[in-house]
Amino acid sequence: MTSYGDIAADLRNRIDAGVFPPGGKLPTNAELMSVHGVSKATVTKAVAELADQGLVFTAKKGGTRVRHRTPVTLPLSRYRSALTPDGVGGPWESATAAAGLDGYMELVHVDAMEAPEDVAALLELSPDGSSVVYRLRHAVIRPDDLVQIQQAWYPSHIAVAAGIDTTEKIEGGIYRKLAAAGHRRATASESVSVRPPTPEEAVQLRVGGRVSVLAVERVTMDTNGRPLEVLRAIAAADRIKLIYEDLPLLPPPVEG
Repeated sequence: MTSYGDIAADLRNRIDAGVFPPGGKLPTNAELMSVHGVSKATVTKAVAELADQGLVFTAKKGGTRVRHRTPVTLPLSRYRSALTPDGVGGPWESATAAAGLDGYMELVHVDAMEAPEDVAALLELSPDGSSVVYRLRHAVIRPDDLVQIQQAWYPSHIAVAAGIDTTEKIEGGIYRKLAAAGHRRATASESVSVRPPTPEEAVQLRVGGRVSVLAVERVTMDTNGRPLEVLRAIAAADRIKLIYEDLPLLPPPVEG
């Protein structure tokens, strides 16, 4: 008797072989029931198994589709390339273009707000009502492959002066606008952790319960040592490859 595990294994093998390519539809429940001679409950359980493993997702317009799993490499150098004089794209656009992918950053929400306590501490702001500009963005590969969710906070006086408190698209990226306003980024400190996705993140990133997410927190400082940005990014762990290249390992020379 065919079990749901047998059906899941068969579909998994066909997905891996490219029979069902990323973005493509799986056979309908009725088709799978007919082919395997099983009940709807068995097929539903098999598809749920694949969804839990992050192989498929239920599309908004109906049907079960194969999830994109091609990882996007994000080298630390993406910030340097995004600040070249002739550049027009931000770090995400630069990194995806280098990989031959059509990536873009979708602005979801902008808001002037009181800084959350933990963000205020990282931005070295007063904890009693300091204002920040909050920007929520989605890093997407066309047409609709959401790879990363980004939340960022900026001191209000810096954001307003740089013109990044707007809902309009910022050509060239945030860092170029900050640099033009006299706040050139000098250093960035990142922490990376792994955890299960929240239910909302799982839906947005089209992952099941067995796919962890990478949680990146970055604090960016300007040349005067002042915090410019707190950024928190969430991505499925199988979609992002972070590269930290050419990091110094030797101690600085002793003067004198």
